[in-house]
Amino acid sequence: MATTPTTTLWRPIGPEELALVRELHWRAWPPRLPEQPIFYPVLNEDYAIRIARDWNVPRDGAGFVTRFEVESAFLSRYPVRQAGGETILELWVPAEELDAFNAHIVGEIRVVHEFR
Repeated sequence: MATTPTTTLWRPIGPEELALVRELHWRAWPPRLPEQPIFYPVLNEDYAIRIARDWNVPRDGAGFVTRFEVESAFLSRYPVRQAGGETILELWVPAEELDAFNAHIVGEIRVVHEFR
């Protein structure tokens, strides 16, 4: 059986979003809040670590880096955005498209780093 090609993405999150992902059985991202019109997964683990450690910990007391796989063909609709240096790469997924994005996650969302 052929497997669908996937792309590895990371997302730095705080404790509140982590709890919501847990409630969704590690299979989906929660809906965005009204002040969050874009969902930002990142393409570089080091960038995700820096955000979790340097932004989430001071703001939320803890930061987590998650890793997950998404069908590559689906992701092709989202151009890679460079948000700073050459390794500061992210996708901008409009909040109204998050259900479709979640439907293309392959496997579980996993916590791979924790900072306090």
